[in-house]
Amino acid sequence: MEEAPVVEEAPVVEEAPVVEEAPADAPADDVVSTEDEPPVVDDDGAVADVGAGEQPVDGAGAASASEAIRIRGLVKSFGDHTAVNGIDLTVPAGSFYGIVGPNGAGKTTTLSIVAGLLRSDRGEVVICGIDQAKKPLAAKRMMGVLPDRLRTFDRLTGRQLLYYYGLLRGLQSDVIEKRVGDLARAFDLGEALNRVVSDYSAGMTKKIMLAGAMIHSPRVLVLDEPFEAVDPVSSAVILDILRAYVAHGGTVILSSHGMDLVERVCSRVAIIVGGEVLAEGTVDEVRAGQTLEARFVELSGGIGEVEGLEWLHTFSD
Repeated sequence: MEEAPVVEEAPVVEEAPVVEEAPADAPADDVVSTEDEPPVVDDDGAVADVGAGEQPVDGAGAASASEAIRIRGLVKSFGDHTAVNGIDLTVPAGSFYGIVGPNGAGKTTTLSIVAGLLRSDRGEVVICGIDQAKKPLAAKRMMGVLPDRLRTFDRLTGRQLLYYYGLLRGLQSDVIEKRVGDLARAFDLGEALNRVVSDYSAGMTKKIMLAGAMIHSPRVLVLDEPFEAVDPVSSAVILDILRAYVAHGGTVILSSHGMDLVERVCSRVAIIVGGEVLAEGTVDEVRAGQTLEARFVELSGGIGEVEGLEWLHTFSD
């Protein structure tokens, strides 16, 4: 009698933690680890649609199927500084949603909490009907994230980095290979895939990380300054990809200092100043008959005083 072959159990790929550098004075407990159960993978090698079977959360935080992100009463402080002070936002599914505000307004902190990279002190975040506090990993599976600080495994080549992103999201090798090729063509990465990421320009690094954020076909993209340091040609390419993504039902929430871009591409916008939402609605509602830039300056407190700098006009010998 022949001995039956030993069948090895296929290894389970765990989702690695997404790490972002927290503000210098942020307590260690505020930084969220994603260590949890491994992602669910379907028969085609793609991450299973976790949100499809989730029921909208109950009670005051009830989320409609038409809402991609629901934020209520969000508060976050670092020491004596309150970065986010009771923010309420609702991002409709299938929308291009912009968040604008001056430096230090709380935009990055808000998006970091939405992405699950920081814990809030108080408040509720619901992603595609999933309560982030109760099911953090399930909520994270719904999202692709481009963080503000571009920290990545930059000693890998671009191809290796995208492959690694695919593995972390539970995709099978053949699926990853096809999607890497598709993303490389879409983002015009070309031969850059064979170079180490540390040799990339800031704009190229942003493109490879955005491609990595999209490799598992998330329902929601959380993008912090996606067009910063990106040349106009690459910006146009990225914008075309994001518009097609939204047109097919995806949701994009982004922060940007480019008022013209936000005014041109976003369906809704929120202006955040001092950790609070001062205006929110459609672009036309928020700008109130002005340009978005003029409205932004008005709500941000206007242009600072320039008196006292007369010495700057004398010039040194």
